[in-house]
Amino acid sequence: MADAKKNKDVVTKFYNDVFIKHDISKLDTYMRDDYIQHNPDCPQGKAGFVGFFNTIFGAIPDFKYKLHKMVAEGDIVVAYSNTTGTHTGGEWLGKKASGNKLDYNCVDIFRVQDGKIAEHWDVADTFTFFYQLGVIESKSKEMKQ
Repeated sequence: MADAKKNKDVVTKFYNDVFIKHDISKLDTYMRDDYIQHNPDCPQGKAGFVGFFNTIFGAIPDFKYKLHKMVAEGDIVVAYSNTTGTHTGGEWLGKKASGNKLDYNCVDIFRVQDGKIAEHWDVADTFTFFYQLGVIESKSKEMKQ
């Protein structure tokens, strides 16, 4: 049980620094050098994570993250969250800055090893995300195809 609490603390601090404060400079404190990313949209490793989120924070300068629930068991930490922001910071995913508001939910699953994040999986509401961003033009039109 003590390990689960420690692992939850690591992920909580990681979220606070990276997703709330947008401070990637402390990533070495929270993430292993051999970090494995299971989201196919995010490049592998710590360097891939940094590039991915520097792009997101640039495209969505008002990126806000709200943690709703976090649970931990053994080396696994699961977090349910909501992300909001406005696409005002330049081209992203083939779309020029549109001013579109983003508001979507995500579940992140982390494996923590030796006090650092070793692996990550996620389940995000990407349909809503891509619709809000303007990558998908119409919910009803896409649903019919």
